[in-house]
Amino acid sequence: MTRTHFRTCNLCEAMCGLEITLEGNEILSIKGDKKDPLSRGHICPKAVALKDIYLDKDRLKYPIRKTENGWERIEWEEAYDLVVEKVRETQMKYGRDSVGIYAGNPNVHNFGTMLFLPNFLRSMRTKNRFSATSADQLPHHVAALFMFGHGFMEPIADIDRTDFLLIIGANPLVSNGSMMTAPDFGRRMKDIQKRGGKVVVIDPRKTETAKKSNEHIFIKPGQDALLLAAMIHHILHNDMVELGHLKPYIIGLDDLKLNIKDFSPEKVSQLIQIESSEIIRLAEEFSKAKSAVCYSRMGASTQEFGGLTIWFSTVLNIITGNLDSEGGAMFTLPAFDHVGFTGAQGKTGVFGNRKSRVRKLPAYGGEFPISTLLDELNTPGEGQIKAMVTVAGNPILSAPNGNALDLAFEKLDFMVSFDIYLNETTRHADVIIPPTTGLETPHYDLIFNVLAIRNTTKYSPALFEKTEDQRHDWQIYKALTARFSEVPEDESTPESILNFALKNGPYANKGIDLASLQKAPNGIDLGSMRPKMLPKRLFTKDQKIHLAPPFFINDLPRLKAILDNPKKDDFPFSLIGRRHLRSNNSWMHNSLRLVKGKNRCTLLIHPNDAEKAGIEDQQMVLVSSKTGKVKIQAELTDTIMESVVSIPHGWGHSKKGTKMKIAEAHAGVSINDLTDANFIDELTGNAAFSGVPVQIEHI
Repeated sequence: MTRTHFRTCNLCEAMCGLEITLEGNEILSIKGDKKDPLSRGHICPKAVALKDIYLDKDRLKYPIRKTENGWERIEWEEAYDLVVEKVRETQMKYGRDSVGIYAGNPNVHNFGTMLFLPNFLRSMRTKNRFSATSADQLPHHVAALFMFGHGFMEPIADIDRTDFLLIIGANPLVSNGSMMTAPDFGRRMKDIQKRGGKVVVIDPRKTETAKKSNEHIFIKPGQDALLLAAMIHHILHNDMVELGHLKPYIIGLDDLKLNIKDFSPEKVSQLIQIESSEIIRLAEEFSKAKSAVCYSRMGASTQEFGGLTIWFSTVLNIITGNLDSEGGAMFTLPAFDHVGFTGAQGKTGVFGNRKSRVRKLPAYGGEFPISTLLDELNTPGEGQIKAMVTVAGNPILSAPNGNALDLAFEKLDFMVSFDIYLNETTRHADVIIPPTTGLETPHYDLIFNVLAIRNTTKYSPALFEKTEDQRHDWQIYKALTARFSEVPEDESTPESILNFALKNGPYANKGIDLASLQKAPNGIDLGSMRPKMLPKRLFTKDQKIHLAPPFFINDLPRLKAILDNPKKDDFPFSLIGRRHLRSNNSWMHNSLRLVKGKNRCTLLIHPNDAEKAGIEDQQMVLVSSKTGKVKIQAELTDTIMESVVSIPHGWGHSKKGTKMKIAEAHAGVSINDLTDANFIDELTGNAAFSGVPVQIEHI
């Protein structure tokens, strides 16, 4: 007898609704849920891999400990006791901060982890905390914090109503949005064009999105801030500013105009190799459109001027009257109002109050930038990390200078990993503790509803019951928190917290609670993003929008320096990453359906560059940087600009001691064997993956 289960896919940010058909406990099909109010039936290839992950024979389901004779299974209580004993032993010997913590990207996709992991991390009382945030979107949070008073007051592109979409360093046709949850972006982009709107992409590569856009403009990695500065300069110096209903609440316009004076289109044009007339045209088309929005993402935030680029993107939206208005950059109002619950005013002081021990990089949200983890592992002295806790993360493949991290992890006194795989990072652990995952867990998106282009709410119960030998993530973290804090566990569950939040959230008057969601398996539509959320939704002390915070203004001389004296490097190429529709994180590479077919881990290089270097299509080449070398297959294409090359992220499954058979058979190379932990956005501390200097040699 067949049955149907509805849930939200939690493999990426898109929050696609799924319709899963089963016979008994066998999954017959996974399709898009046409009744889901956000995704409207859209589905990508990753969703079907939920079945593969659930059935994966390599997936860990119970704790294992490393011994002289290999890995052995241990009981849950023994695993908990071992973790507490070894962490405390390390801290007694070297101090509290001798324990380092790294939390990976998959955590934000897990309901139980998001609610119960923070208390567990705090219970270890170490300042040495790191996460994937600073290898990804940290500049977005910092801009929101300084401009609006809260790191999650993220302006979201209202793509369903905009007339002009400017995309910088993003590929939403593949990602379906990132820091902008937008499932079925392809259809939504077509809708913009059908109603007479325009989509313009600024990118060093003619991406899948760029190919479908109205216009694509090549730009070298790391120069987006200059382009945006020039556009803003033209608007400010030609009386084109329009602040709309927010005019009484915006401060800093004069400061911005004064400090942007050196970035005219004419001056910037010479360096970025885009004609000044084109910069002016782009600025005027954007400002004159009925509605417009600038959306900047991964390539914009993970570069040496990531902080300025994201700030400028928001400034452009503000000074053209496109903030907090339909078709512009708007703010969500989710049913689980994470921002409203945590919105204590004046929190800008939390950024940079603490500095890392070695390089003095700023902390955000209690975390230091991942780029300085290597320093904290290798530099002797009080506070040196001697033990590591990794949670659903694989920094050896995802953090800069991965090979050096690999060597540093070998020297640790103790390491525990909370993970479902024995991978490139967890192979260094003394004990691995795996939670349930995917179809075995209930799900509610706490974060991506804050970033979604439409307000919806949906609870997904677990499809399959866990076995007695398994533990949910929240059960693991609750048990360990109780041991570290020496306080008995309370009765809270993810569902009890969710129900409380919904009953005290912005839609409580509409009867939204857990019971109502359980009766609506396809989800509940709460409507489009609402205009005029500000100033009520502001969390700055003075209830103003800070257009030109000194934090950003003081970084402009660094940008002007490259304008006046362009950098020269011995490495002739700039390396950028890329993403594929069937990939998101390294752990997804153990699904055959996601990695089969043509080799995707290749070096994209322009034919003119290849000819000069004597490189032929499909030839193996050596890519070298300041920090490492990799051998990879060249793929010639004119979709990438000259002097720029691209390698996808998340690969490199060739290290000994892992147990991910399919991934090992499709190993590829790690782009982070080439990236440099010292190459960062100096303003925010975010890792700079876009624009890494490299050289290419034929083999």
